[in-house]
Amino acid sequence: QLQLEESGGGSVQAGGSLKLSCSASINIKGRYCMGWFRQASGKEREGVASVVGDDYATYADSVKGRFTIAKDSDKKILSLQMNNLKVEDTAVYYCQAGPDFLCGLDLSEQARRLTVRGQGTQVTVTS
Repeated sequence: QLQLEESGGGSVQAGGSLKLSCSASINIKGRYCMGWFRQASGKEREGVASVVGDDYATYADSVKGRFTIAKDSDKKILSLQMNNLKVEDTAVYYCQAGPDFLCGLDLSEQARRLTVRGQGTQVTVTS
């Protein structure tokens, strides 16, 4: 059974960088749509980026050019490199996974339907 655990959150000033990691409990090669989603206080969960296969990735417009999602199937790790962070990136970030075909949906729908989830990691960006 797939389980996910996030790490790497923290507090950083605007313009800084953080890298989040999501460790999977089983082989994730080719079988899953996996992604990063975030929920700011008082707001709905939103999609940040997702990936299926080795490198077919989708990004939210708000993070394009700043964030990079990567999957290392051998190490069973999904990462999110976040550069040029903004105050509005502050949120709890969740790693989520589901059947590979769900990556054909938009990110907002993926946020609801990728039902395997980690406990989340807090990212705080200060001005």
